[in-house]
Amino acid sequence: MAELSLAVNGGSNVIDVDPDCPLLFVLMDAYGLKGPKFGCGLGQCGACTVLMDGEPYRSCTLACSEATGKILTLEGLGTVDEPHPIQKAFIEEQALQCGFCISGPVLYGKAFIDNNPGATEAQILEALSGILCRCYAHPRMVKALVRYAKEVRA
Repeated sequence: MAELSLAVNGGSNVIDVDPDCPLLFVLMDAYGLKGPKFGCGLGQCGACTVLMDGEPYRSCTLACSEATGKILTLEGLGTVDEPHPIQKAFIEEQALQCGFCISGPVLYGKAFIDNNPGATEAQILEALSGILCRCYAHPRMVKALVRYAKEVRA
């Protein structure tokens, strides 16, 4: 066990944890967060996605000792009363069904569009190609991301 300082969703905490523990388990257990989910445990599906310093990471394969930047999860984007524009776009396009995978498309989409505000629908679809969604809400997710991209460009 070791004391690690983690910056999560705008706060900073010191936690006593095994440095090799996947960040996902720390976020779920120590922080009680429900956004990142355990999907495959291999970093292949994207359900565990978080942003670290604006870049997407699969938290199920990232040791918490390697999480040295500012971590952002779905919970840190916006609130129920004031959702982030990307959350608003997903709500308006009804772009989720079960919501299990939603950390992947929202956070990968946000990172991609923020870095590529002129992205086309085809480029957005390609950026999401590594996200697995079993209920297949992908077409609505892409519409939501296109909507968010238009807002970022405006």
